[in-house]
Amino acid sequence: MITLRTALGAMMLLAGAPAAAQDTGPAMELVMVEQAGCQWCVRWNAEIGPIYPKTPEAALAPLRRIDLRDPVPDDLTLARPVVFTPTFVLIAAGTEVNRIEGYPGPDFFWGLLDSMFADAGSEVIN
Repeated sequence: MITLRTALGAMMLLAGAPAAAQDTGPAMELVMVEQAGCQWCVRWNAEIGPIYPKTPEAALAPLRRIDLRDPVPDDLTLARPVVFTPTFVLIAAGTEVNRIEGYPGPDFFWGLLDSMFADAGSEVIN
């Protein structure tokens, strides 16, 4: 089980790695698929967007945004195409672990996100 303290310690160790080591980015990331005109995206941006970067969840999985109409970036492997916005995809080592389709409000969002971290074998320490 990976705790936030363990993950941050590992990141500090990696930060001191030799310059020859290749930067592969975060072990996990939360990809938000959105599109213009999405009312639920606007609501998430108002309710969660400003605080997400300051949370333990963001320390484990920084937020990355992509547009629904853009091609899926080459460094991401999704289990299936994204149809609804917003969709939040937890990516570990470039591959989808789980996703939240839609925005169910802040109370449900945080609980579902914590479940996705558990599926990835990580634990968020609040």
